[in-house]
Order: sequence, then C-alpha cells, then structure tokens
Amino acid sequence: MEPFWKTKSLQQMTRSEWESLCDGCAKCCLHKLIDDDEQDQMVDTNVMSDSEQLHFTSVACQFLNDKKCECTVYPERTTLVPSCVQLTQDNLDQVFYMPSSCSYRRLQEGRGLPSWHPLLHKGKKSKMHQAGMSVRGKVVFDNLVEEQQYEDFIVVWPLQDVD
Repeated sequence: MEPFWKTKSLQQMTRSEWESLCDGCAKCCLHKLIDDDEQDQMVDTNVMSDSEQLHFTSVACQFLNDKKCECTVYPERTTLVPSCVQLTQDNLDQVFYMPSSCSYRRLQEGRGLPSWHPLLHKGKKSKMHQAGMSVRGKVVFDNLVEEQQYEDFIVVWPLQDVD
C-alpha cells in the first residue's frame, strides 16, 4: 500500500497527515530579511515584491528548542509570536519564504519527500540532522540579538536542498 503523501493531494490530507509532513528542520523559525531597494535597507517582513530578494538569517525564534528543532510553545506560538505563521493547505501558496527543502513545498512542486525525511525513517530526525538539513547547532536566538543586527547573520545554508 502506498503512503498517504503519494496517494493524496495536500488539499485532501487530514490535519494529522498534514502535520506529519513537517520534517522538523525548523528553518521556518529563522528570521528572514528582504532586500528593500526603495529604502536601501534590509527589513524583517512577511511581504515581498518581485524586485526584492529574500535572505535567511541564522537568528531563530527564542521559543525554538535548537537541539530537537521543535517549538517549545507550539500550541500558543501564533499568540506569543504574532509573526509566526501557521502553515495550512489554504495559505501554502502565500507563504513564499519556505525553503526549497521544505517538505510541504517539495510535495506542492511534485518533487516528493526527500530521502532524509523522518516519515521515511520511522519518525526519527537523525538522517535529516546528518544531512545538515536542520537548524541544529547553527542558530542564535532572537532574544539575544538586536533586530538591527540581523543583517550580520545572513546565511545561505537554509537554501541547501539535498535528496
């Protein structure tokens, strides 16, 4: 029998199936900056025009457990951090900043789950960490860095996508 992610569209998945697709890399917990040509500066925002460029930083939300790559306040995350977005089937198209390695994005683009995905390894994240696809050991927390300094923490490793 084929696994649900091969037989169902993202829209057809139950909430439980949808949640299990998250690979737990925690790249979505990183602050992202947008090159704003008009203001000649980097801005932390959730809106981007075609002429702007997205940059990932190694600055993570203070509520991230960087060892487990899990949110420590998951049920309350959108209340405690208003800029935290709950990814759903309905807003996936609008959440432009998901990295190319994101399982939701990969499935939406027809690329399937990556070989390191926890669903392919009995729910364990060890292959993902070994492949360098998570934020484990790579971040500093936003409660320790001034927002004006985020530009000093721009990184390219979140854009890596290995299969």
